[in-house]
Amino acid sequence: SVRIMSSLVTIPPPPVLLQPLNVPHRVMLGPGPSNNPPRIQAAGGLQLIGHMHPEMFQIMDDIKQGIQYAFQTKNNLTLAVSGSGHCAMETVVEKGDIVLIAVKGIWGERAADIAGRIGADVRYLSKPVGEAFTLTEVEKALAEHKPSLFFITHGESSSGVLQPLDGMGDLCHRYNCLLLVDSVASLGGAPLYMDKQGIDILYSGSQKVLNAPPGTAPISFSESASKKIFSRKTKPPSLYLDLKWLANYWGCDGKPRIYHHTGPVTNYFSLREGLAILAEQGLECSWARHRENALKLHKGLEELGLKLFVKDPELRLPTVTTISVPIGYEWKDITTYMMKNHDIEITGGLGPSTGKVLRIGLMGYNSTQPNIDRV
Repeated sequence: SVRIMSSLVTIPPPPVLLQPLNVPHRVMLGPGPSNNPPRIQAAGGLQLIGHMHPEMFQIMDDIKQGIQYAFQTKNNLTLAVSGSGHCAMETVVEKGDIVLIAVKGIWGERAADIAGRIGADVRYLSKPVGEAFTLTEVEKALAEHKPSLFFITHGESSSGVLQPLDGMGDLCHRYNCLLLVDSVASLGGAPLYMDKQGIDILYSGSQKVLNAPPGTAPISFSESASKKIFSRKTKPPSLYLDLKWLANYWGCDGKPRIYHHTGPVTNYFSLREGLAILAEQGLECSWARHRENALKLHKGLEELGLKLFVKDPELRLPTVTTISVPIGYEWKDITTYMMKNHDIEITGGLGPSTGKVLRIGLMGYNSTQPNIDRV
């Protein structure tokens, strides 16, 4: 018999944890996360291996090549941060940097918040939600603020705007500034060419078009951006997000890998498969399919008498469609009704678009004709 030495009594286990796990089946047609295809679900169910095993490093190398393909870059400093898209943004900014943030929705606001918390000197270039920036507007702000870093969102999922990027990199470089782009909602769903478009730092997320679980954030740095990162004057405030460590862990510095943190092994399996599916389909096919399906969705919505929020068809994000909330309706009543009666997630706005829009996401595995008809 086991003798209990302590007179202390444990509190009882929570009754809820004695019940089986219950996760409803939903069609995730909001702005993310999106449904996982069976192949990615299967990858997530594989047995763990060690985060420092050679087989794990091989999987990480596969991921690095997959990100380089998805981003259309040859950058050596390419990896996936253990966290969601915000986490990637936090690796970039240094205290004291003059950072110019293009704000046309929640993600510009959030990037400004992140940069401000780190101690950057944050400057703003703002436009009403639903619009995009022109090169002329950006140039004027670069000349005025003389930033070392300019942030802009490619796929602004809170407003449904796809920001044109051609010429933006050259413009920033003329003003001795690095171009930082958030492609969380657009990667794999809209044309993006990191090297050709002169993007210095590009990051994304795993849970949108790549259809993997949230928790890994692909990111890549040009040579100029790498030089800036590795010659920073102040130590990164976060050990977890220190790029010198991360570059080593991802085999980007040519040195033997040493322990930094325990990477999310299962998420790496899933991310690897998400990138593999994109590679097998081909980027051009993926871009074309997302555009085609978005146009079909737009046509169907307009036939129902609904109004699309983004006026200019060329600026509509193919992964996330925004609809003006119909007059006389509460957006929350519509999203609640869809979930309750049809197990379909669509969402309302976020940040500056709150109360103005409904958002429908067709991303990766979810971008199909049956889903268009159903939603």
